[in-house]
Amino acid sequence: MIMTIFVFFRYRLKQFSLQKRFLKFLINIHNKTLTFRQNMNYWLVKSEPFKYSWDDFVKQGIGTWDGVRNYQARNNLAAMKLNDLVLFYHSNEGMEVVGIAKIVKEAYPDPTIDDPRWVVVDLTAVEKLPKTVSLKDIKSDQRLQDMSLIRNSRLSVQPVKKEEFDIIISKSYENH
Repeated sequence: MIMTIFVFFRYRLKQFSLQKRFLKFLINIHNKTLTFRQNMNYWLVKSEPFKYSWDDFVKQGIGTWDGVRNYQARNNLAAMKLNDLVLFYHSNEGMEVVGIAKIVKEAYPDPTIDDPRWVVVDLTAVEKLPKTVSLKDIKSDQRLQDMSLIRNSRLSVQPVKKEEFDIIISKSYENH
């Protein structure tokens, strides 16, 4: 599959610099030994940057996504699988997608509370986006109108369709 992508982009590289940057992104993810699954899930997690920013997350190395107390968000955490990709979104301040993470440990009991109903996952940073993608940009794109970020803006852990994920990543590489 990766070889097919390389062949396709090699042909198109001379025409479009956007695809050149996107190819570099694909190569970078591949070099970080990201295992692609046929039925990979995609997610978005929100964090207030003054409490836990992308830079804090990167410094930590592996971050535990804890403290979730919404049942729907908890169910989304429980559905995350190893190597699923996650968009890291700064809420309240900035209101933008800033990076990509991946799941490195599937759901296990939240150590911050003595109640087995609540779970956490562990994530690690994969890539800081070359250009952040703001909520305004997402809302202005007709292809993203059904995205949970728009429909259910308060949910802190959300599923993302592959097409939505790809659109957001490509927006990050536009004019950069």
